[in-house]
Amino acid sequence: MFAALRVIINNIVSQKKFSLDPKRMPRHIAIILDGNRRWAKTKGLSVNEGHQAGARNIEQIVDECKFLGIRYLTVYALSTENWRKRAKKEVEGIFDLIVEMFRRKKEEYRKGGVRVVVLGNFQAFPRRVKRTIESMLSLVLDHERIKFNMALNYGGRDEIVRAVQKIIKEGIPADKVTEKVISDRLYTNGQPDPDLIIRTGGELRLSNFLLWQMSYSELYFTNTFWPAFNRRELHKAIAEYQKRQRRYGK
Repeated sequence: MFAALRVIINNIVSQKKFSLDPKRMPRHIAIILDGNRRWAKTKGLSVNEGHQAGARNIEQIVDECKFLGIRYLTVYALSTENWRKRAKKEVEGIFDLIVEMFRRKKEEYRKGGVRVVVLGNFQAFPRRVKRTIESMLSLVLDHERIKFNMALNYGGRDEIVRAVQKIIKEGIPADKVTEKVISDRLYTNGQPDPDLIIRTGGELRLSNFLLWQMSYSELYFTNTFWPAFNRRELHKAIAEYQKRQRRYGK
């Protein structure tokens, strides 16, 4: 009896809806996707199946952000460290997922106004991956509704180093280097900094993600593994964001 009651209560709690204020939605949400492998382990699945579930969830969250009117979404999909240190078979599986996703979603995103941008040095990827990404980036949209940034072979420190190198190559004098000069040479040039940064999977660190851009971002950490971070979990994070008073150092 008590076990059945607990199930009923848990179902009610899991179906709880969060009231969101459309006037206080974040313009830019950035997410550190963490927990694919651990999620797979809890389900008795392979690492690749965990990444497959994570890739499907990216598509769901893109759709939901577009529905909510979020103008910018950035997901940390593959760091420079992941690419260099993970097993070759695992990385090849991630590449396959990227290629499959971009090819399958290309026309839908063109018609639906989803502008894909890649943050990071994807030119270092295998030719088939690079060509698929370049094809996606070249899409001409009828009307842009959301800019979807995928961080691939990305590292925050590397991004800043590249920006400094550009400044030096352009011969900009030291006394002319401002925050805007640096921001204009980052991968996110022309985009607002993230209002909300979410990390899934229970870890409490930023892992070299958007180090320049996150100066005044609100941070939200959840134990939920990325493949299980559904629409409701996204709403929960936004509801928490809307409770906060942003001060920007004041």
